[in-house]
Amino acid sequence: MNFVRMSRWCAVIAGAMFAVGCGHAAEGKKKIVFLTGPPSHGFGAHAHGAQSALFAKLLNENVPGVQAEVVREWKGDPAPLEGAAALVISCDGGSLIVKYLDVLDNAMKKGVGMACIHYAVDVPKGRVGDRMLDWIGGYYEQWWSVNPTWEAEFKSFPDHPITRGVKPFKINDEWYYHMRFRENMQGVTPILSAVPPDSTRERGDGPHSGNPTVRARKGMAEIVAWAAERPGGGRGFGTTAGHFYWNWGHNQMRKLMLNAFVWIAGLEVPPNGVETKPVTAAEMGAFIEKLPANGWNPMGIQRMLDQWNKE
Repeated sequence: MNFVRMSRWCAVIAGAMFAVGCGHAAEGKKKIVFLTGPPSHGFGAHAHGAQSALFAKLLNENVPGVQAEVVREWKGDPAPLEGAAALVISCDGGSLIVKYLDVLDNAMKKGVGMACIHYAVDVPKGRVGDRMLDWIGGYYEQWWSVNPTWEAEFKSFPDHPITRGVKPFKINDEWYYHMRFRENMQGVTPILSAVPPDSTRERGDGPHSGNPTVRARKGMAEIVAWAAERPGGGRGFGTTAGHFYWNWGHNQMRKLMLNAFVWIAGLEVPPNGVETKPVTAAEMGAFIEKLPANGWNPMGIQRMLDQWNKE
């Protein structure tokens, strides 16, 4: 069996394993449900289902207190959310949040945790944006936030369970920044902050490109991942990372994300964070729904992962 056929076969098996929610978690376990929109942007980008299946597999294998499940291309059915301790949303343009706002709000009112990854944080200002402020503490507001691609370097971290065991690192991604946060950052903790290149602030005005406030902040650090606690109970996490699926192969990025999922579910993050074995490009590729028709070679991606993880 050649690599392309093997990867597709593995993807079918992986999809079957994590396709639907299974009701309440097993006794003594916290249920984390990953809700995804369809993939977009081509191979290896905005791979919502693939990244969710990867994270769910790693949580189930490495965190005894978690039962992680994936609902690919969720249609708003509340049944998979029953008994959930936390929800993780991955979709384009916050589409799942906009479409199923009331279903999600009902879960949040029960104290369920929520994490939103990359494009899922981009929602309309007003009713939906206000809910995001309540749920996770911040969101991407068009004409206020921007979405350039740049290499962010993270030199230090706050003392927070999500950062346990995470070492300084740098990585290229479509790091949105200048998010809209709760007033006075009430209950919000910056998790990842870095100084963007000045070039990312020099684009013209637009819903995603730039604005005078962003341009006036040259040389200042920007928050690209954050944690929040809700006064009535429940925890939230948002990150603007995640355009490039392969970035989850970076040991530090992956640990931070797994720590965040454990934290929003109300579990104690281990002192050294959630430990996992390095993932390979081939393992990651097995979760992608649609591989290129002419196949793909994981060796180049594997070299990138090896370089990251030896630094």
